[in-house]
Amino acid sequence: MGRIIVNLDVEMAKKKVGLGELAERIGLTQANLSILKTGKAKAIRFTTLEAICKELGCQPGDILEYRDE
Repeated sequence: MGRIIVNLDVEMAKKKVGLGELAERIGLTQANLSILKTGKAKAIRFTTLEAICKELGCQPGDILEYRDE
């Protein structure tokens, strides 16, 4: 069975954007963004993914990755 890996921390580091700054820009709480960043989220809304991609200048595939284990 595979799993989805969240690479949000990698993209944030590339753009030198902190958790608090990104959370404020996209309208999420730091706590909710942290849950997503650590891979503990069970789901993500497309509107949230779109906002993250817009702010970081990346594609959804840069943030989410599927690994077959």
